[in-house]
Amino acid sequence: MTKVVLLLIGSNVFMTVAWYGHLKLKWLEGRPLIVAILVAWGVAFFEYCLQVPANRMGYFSGEFSGYQLKIIQEVITLLVFIVFAWLVLKERLTWNYAVSFLCMMLAVYFATAFKATVPR
Repeated sequence: MTKVVLLLIGSNVFMTVAWYGHLKLKWLEGRPLIVAILVAWGVAFFEYCLQVPANRMGYFSGEFSGYQLKIIQEVITLLVFIVFAWLVLKERLTWNYAVSFLCMMLAVYFATAFKATVPR
């Protein structure tokens, strides 16, 4: 696994918590929406601290194109969310979501299996 992918995984953990963590944080219940938004922004800051370096490293090293980085990031987002939904939201992965995820994995294969021309 490259450093880029590890940074993308870390960034997506923070982003998933920012986007969905407030759904299970009991101390946010009954508070104004703006409080949940500000908490999410605070968590999302750390996502950007990992996402931006990952994208810069991946792109400027010539390892990945912009398209490849985005597709990889989306699949990592889904993987992280599946774990989060299972552990935190207590939701099951049903067959239709699994098939949808498989289609995304195929997208990563097709996006990365062939050498992309990255203009510099």
